[in-house]
Amino acid sequence: MRQPLSLQTPHLSDYPELAQVWEDSVRATHDFLPDAYVRLLREHVLYRYLDAVMLVCCKDRQRICGFAGVASSRVDMLFVAPAYRCQGVGRRLLRYAINELNAETLDVNEQNLQALGFYLHEGFEVVGRSPTDGLGQPYPLLHMRLRGTGQCSGD
Repeated sequence: MRQPLSLQTPHLSDYPELAQVWEDSVRATHDFLPDAYVRLLREHVLYRYLDAVMLVCCKDRQRICGFAGVASSRVDMLFVAPAYRCQGVGRRLLRYAINELNAETLDVNEQNLQALGFYLHEGFEVVGRSPTDGLGQPYPLLHMRLRGTGQCSGD
């Protein structure tokens, strides 16, 4: 039986574990990304992206099972370890991001149909599309906003 999950702010010493959760999650859900690109992105996550957002993680005892990162009212990251998928971890992190960190928008890879379905189910709607990802690579992004909120700003 699993222990109750807790939400907390991760520490700098947790960054390697967060990067591992990120990589494990991406490898389970982003099969359209080549291995070399995943390795490059992992370095960006570990050394750039984690410091650029307000982070919250979900822990089962001392193991991080998922995390979210929010900046400027946008969910920039939401990743759940494969062993914890479909157990409410993503929903709990997303609700925290919305209710406590004032998140209203997010981007999702168009090819990640599982994540797209999750966000649609959780009350987001598609409001735009970019043909490339944040690094200019040909992995289209869908821009989403929480239904009932203002217009998506600058995405």
